[in-house]
Amino acid sequence: MFAKLRKYIITGLLIWVPLGITIFVIRLLVTLMDRTIVLLPPGWRPEALFGFNIPGLGIVISAMVIFITGFFLTNFAGKRLIQAWENILDRIPLVRSIYSSVKQVTSTILSSDNNTFNEVLLIEYPRKGIWTLCFKTSDSPQSFNEATGKELITVFVPTTPNPTSGFILFIPENEVMKMDLDVEDALKLVMSLGVVTPENSPKTSHKIEHNSKLEH
Repeated sequence: MFAKLRKYIITGLLIWVPLGITIFVIRLLVTLMDRTIVLLPPGWRPEALFGFNIPGLGIVISAMVIFITGFFLTNFAGKRLIQAWENILDRIPLVRSIYSSVKQVTSTILSSDNNTFNEVLLIEYPRKGIWTLCFKTSDSPQSFNEATGKELITVFVPTTPNPTSGFILFIPENEVMKMDLDVEDALKLVMSLGVVTPENSPKTSHKIEHNSKLEH
Protein backbone atom coordinates (compact mmCIF):
# COMPACT_ATOMS: atom_id res chain seq x y z
CA MET A 1 0.00 0.00 0.00
CA PHE A 2 2.78 2.43 0.88
CA ALA A 3 4.60 1.58 -2.37
CA LYS A 4 1.48 2.40 -4.39
CA LEU A 5 0.94 5.59 -2.41
CA ARG A 6 4.52 6.65 -3.06
CA LYS A 7 4.12 5.87 -6.77
CA TYR A 8 0.97 8.00 -7.01
CA ILE A 9 2.64 10.94 -5.23
CA ILE A 10 5.75 10.80 -7.42
CA THR A 11 3.62 10.57 -10.58
CA GLY A 12 1.61 13.60 -9.48
CA LEU A 13 4.77 15.56 -8.68
CA LEU A 14 6.26 14.71 -12.08
CA ILE A 15 3.22 16.31 -13.69
CA TRP A 16 2.72 19.37 -11.51
CA VAL A 17 6.26 20.43 -10.60
CA PRO A 18 7.51 20.99 -14.19
CA LEU A 19 4.20 22.61 -15.12
CA GLY A 20 4.27 24.89 -12.09
CA ILE A 21 7.88 25.96 -12.68
CA THR A 22 7.16 26.60 -16.37
CA ILE A 23 4.15 28.77 -15.54
CA PHE A 24 6.15 30.62 -12.87
CA VAL A 25 9.04 31.40 -15.23
CA ILE A 26 6.76 32.51 -18.08
CA ARG A 27 4.70 34.66 -15.74
CA LEU A 28 7.87 36.24 -14.33
CA LEU A 29 9.15 37.06 -17.82
CA VAL A 30 5.79 38.47 -18.91
CA THR A 31 5.56 40.59 -15.74
CA LEU A 32 9.06 41.99 -16.23
CA MET A 33 8.42 42.83 -19.88
CA ASP A 34 5.03 44.33 -19.04
CA ARG A 35 6.78 46.83 -16.78
CA THR A 36 8.32 48.49 -19.84
CA ILE A 37 5.03 50.32 -20.12
CA VAL A 38 6.59 52.93 -17.81
CA LEU A 39 8.50 54.08 -20.91
CA LEU A 40 5.29 55.73 -22.05
CA PRO A 41 4.38 59.19 -20.73
CA PRO A 42 1.74 58.97 -17.97
CA GLY A 43 -0.89 60.51 -20.22
CA TRP A 44 -0.34 57.87 -22.91
CA ARG A 45 -0.72 54.84 -20.67
CA PRO A 46 -3.84 52.66 -21.04
CA GLU A 47 -5.17 53.43 -17.57
CA ALA A 48 -5.12 57.13 -18.44
CA LEU A 49 -6.58 56.74 -21.94
CA PHE A 50 -9.09 53.97 -21.42
CA GLY A 51 -9.42 53.77 -17.65
CA PHE A 52 -8.06 50.24 -17.39
CA ASN A 53 -4.79 48.36 -17.87
CA ILE A 54 -4.11 46.27 -20.98
CA PRO A 55 -2.23 43.04 -20.11
CA GLY A 56 0.58 42.24 -22.51
CA LEU A 57 0.97 45.77 -23.83
CA GLY A 58 4.41 45.98 -22.21
CA ILE A 59 5.50 42.93 -24.21
CA VAL A 60 4.46 44.62 -27.46
CA ILE A 61 6.31 47.79 -26.44
CA SER A 62 9.43 45.78 -25.54
CA ALA A 63 9.40 44.03 -28.93
CA MET A 64 8.97 47.35 -30.73
CA VAL A 65 11.78 49.02 -28.76
CA ILE A 66 14.15 46.12 -29.49
CA PHE A 67 13.27 46.09 -33.20
CA ILE A 68 13.49 49.86 -33.67
CA THR A 69 16.78 50.01 -31.75
CA GLY A 70 18.28 47.28 -33.90
CA PHE A 71 16.97 48.89 -37.09
CA PHE A 72 18.48 52.31 -36.43
CA LEU A 73 21.75 51.11 -34.93
CA THR A 74 22.71 48.82 -37.82
CA ASN A 75 23.51 51.71 -40.14
CA PHE A 76 26.70 53.79 -40.15
CA ALA A 77 25.34 56.58 -37.94
CA GLY A 78 24.02 54.04 -35.45
CA LYS A 79 27.38 52.30 -35.21
CA ARG A 80 29.08 55.63 -34.53
CA LEU A 81 26.51 56.31 -31.80
CA ILE A 82 27.14 52.92 -30.20
CA GLN A 83 30.87 53.51 -30.29
CA ALA A 84 30.50 56.90 -28.62
CA TRP A 85 28.19 55.43 -25.96
CA GLU A 86 30.57 52.57 -25.21
CA ASN A 87 33.50 54.99 -24.97
CA ILE A 88 31.60 56.79 -22.21
CA LEU A 89 30.85 53.55 -20.36
CA ASP A 90 34.47 52.48 -20.75
CA ARG A 91 35.54 55.38 -18.55
CA ILE A 92 33.42 54.24 -15.59
CA PRO A 93 35.41 51.58 -13.67
CA LEU A 94 32.70 49.27 -12.31
CA VAL A 95 30.26 49.78 -15.18
CA ARG A 96 33.05 49.13 -17.68
CA SER A 97 33.78 45.66 -16.29
CA ILE A 98 30.16 44.57 -16.05
CA TYR A 99 29.07 45.98 -19.41
CA SER A 100 31.99 44.60 -21.41
CA SER A 101 31.65 41.11 -19.89
CA VAL A 102 27.90 40.91 -20.43
CA LYS A 103 28.19 42.26 -23.97
CA GLN A 104 30.88 39.79 -24.92
CA VAL A 105 28.93 36.81 -23.60
CA THR A 106 25.70 38.02 -25.21
CA SER A 107 27.39 38.64 -28.56
CA THR A 108 28.93 35.20 -28.49
CA ILE A 109 25.67 33.43 -27.68
CA LEU A 110 23.43 35.39 -30.07
CA SER A 111 25.84 35.58 -32.98
CA SER A 112 24.75 33.45 -35.93
CA ASP A 113 28.20 33.05 -37.48
CA ASN A 114 30.01 31.12 -34.76
CA ASN A 115 30.00 27.57 -33.43
CA THR A 116 29.75 28.36 -29.74
CA PHE A 117 28.12 25.52 -27.80
CA ASN A 118 27.31 23.74 -31.05
CA GLU A 119 29.64 20.84 -30.29
CA VAL A 120 29.17 18.31 -27.50
CA LEU A 121 32.35 16.62 -26.31
CA LEU A 122 33.54 13.99 -23.87
CA ILE A 123 36.82 14.42 -22.05
CA GLU A 124 38.64 12.23 -19.58
CA TYR A 125 38.27 14.28 -16.41
CA PRO A 126 39.05 14.45 -13.51
CA ARG A 127 41.28 11.46 -14.30
CA LYS A 128 41.89 8.91 -17.00
CA GLY A 129 39.06 6.43 -17.37
CA ILE A 130 36.35 8.83 -16.15
CA TRP A 131 34.49 10.73 -18.86
CA THR A 132 32.90 14.15 -18.44
CA LEU A 133 30.45 15.87 -20.76
CA CYS A 134 31.43 19.35 -21.91
CA PHE A 135 30.89 21.87 -24.70
CA LYS A 136 33.45 23.38 -27.01
CA THR A 137 33.42 27.16 -26.71
CA SER A 138 36.34 28.22 -28.90
CA ASP A 139 39.90 27.56 -29.90
CA SER A 140 42.38 28.42 -27.19
CA PRO A 141 44.61 31.52 -27.45
CA GLN A 142 47.70 30.97 -29.55
CA SER A 143 49.91 31.90 -26.62
CA PHE A 144 48.49 28.92 -24.70
CA ASN A 145 49.32 26.61 -27.59
CA GLU A 146 52.86 27.93 -27.77
CA ALA A 147 53.38 27.60 -24.02
CA THR A 148 52.19 23.99 -23.92
CA GLY A 149 53.41 22.89 -27.32
CA LYS A 150 49.95 21.49 -28.09
CA GLU A 151 46.91 22.55 -30.05
CA LEU A 152 44.36 23.31 -27.33
CA ILE A 153 40.65 23.96 -27.43
CA THR A 154 38.58 25.72 -24.78
CA VAL A 155 35.75 23.67 -23.30
CA PHE A 156 33.05 24.49 -20.76
CA VAL A 157 32.24 21.82 -18.18
CA PRO A 158 28.75 22.50 -16.75
CA THR A 159 27.69 21.64 -13.24
CA THR A 160 24.53 19.70 -12.49
CA PRO A 161 21.66 20.41 -12.10
CA ASN A 162 22.50 24.05 -12.92
CA PRO A 163 24.35 24.12 -16.26
CA THR A 164 24.77 27.90 -16.17
CA SER A 165 27.62 27.47 -13.70
CA GLY A 166 30.76 25.45 -14.29
CA PHE A 167 34.36 25.95 -15.25
CA ILE A 168 36.53 26.09 -18.35
CA LEU A 169 39.35 23.75 -19.29
CA PHE A 170 42.00 23.95 -21.98
CA ILE A 171 42.23 20.48 -23.49
CA PRO A 172 44.53 19.16 -26.22
CA GLU A 173 42.40 18.77 -29.33
CA ASN A 174 43.60 15.22 -29.83
CA GLU A 175 42.31 14.16 -26.39
CA VAL A 176 38.60 14.91 -26.84
CA MET A 177 35.80 12.72 -28.15
CA LYS A 178 33.29 14.46 -30.38
CA MET A 179 29.72 13.26 -29.91
CA ASP A 180 26.91 13.31 -32.44
CA LEU A 181 24.52 14.72 -29.86
CA ASP A 182 22.34 17.84 -29.83
CA VAL A 183 23.22 20.53 -27.32
CA GLU A 184 19.63 20.52 -26.08
CA ASP A 185 19.77 16.79 -25.33
CA ALA A 186 23.12 17.21 -23.60
CA LEU A 187 21.72 19.98 -21.40
CA LYS A 188 18.73 17.81 -20.48
CA LEU A 189 21.16 15.11 -19.43
CA VAL A 190 23.03 17.56 -17.20
CA MET A 191 19.96 19.18 -15.67
CA SER A 192 18.30 15.85 -14.87
CA LEU A 193 21.36 14.50 -13.04
CA GLY A 194 21.76 11.95 -15.80
CA VAL A 195 18.22 10.60 -15.45
CA VAL A 196 16.92 11.97 -18.76
CA THR A 197 19.01 10.41 -21.51
CA PRO A 198 18.75 11.19 -25.24
CA GLU A 199 16.00 9.22 -26.97
CA ASN A 200 18.38 8.12 -29.68
CA SER A 201 21.89 6.92 -29.03
CA PRO A 202 24.63 8.98 -30.66
CA LYS A 203 25.02 7.90 -34.29
CA THR A 204 28.76 8.30 -34.41
CA SER A 205 31.53 9.40 -32.17
CA HIS A 206 35.24 9.47 -32.65
CA LYS A 207 38.31 10.29 -30.69
CA ILE A 208 40.93 12.31 -32.49
CA GLU A 209 44.08 10.31 -32.91
CA HIS A 210 46.98 11.40 -30.74
CA ASN A 211 49.62 13.41 -32.48
CA SER A 212 52.83 11.46 -32.01
CA LYS A 213 54.94 14.55 -32.43
CA LEU A 214 53.26 16.30 -29.51
CA GLU A 215 53.45 13.25 -27.29
CA HIS A 216 57.15 12.71 -27.93
